[in-house]
Amino acid sequence: MYTDFAKGIMIGMVAGAAVGAVAAMPKKRSTAAGRFLKTAGHIVENISDALGM
Repeated sequence: MYTDFAKGIMIGMVAGAAVGAVAAMPKKRSTAAGRFLKTAGHIVENISDALGM
């Protein structure tokens, strides 16, 4: 019961950090931001797979 909650919190923290980092990037680096979002999505996906979600 608590492990599912902890998994959700960890995934939310990673996703929130990724979105926050992209929001703080300057607008002229949109290609870098796009690559970062893609990479962050893969990281979140890998973490959720590793945690069994």
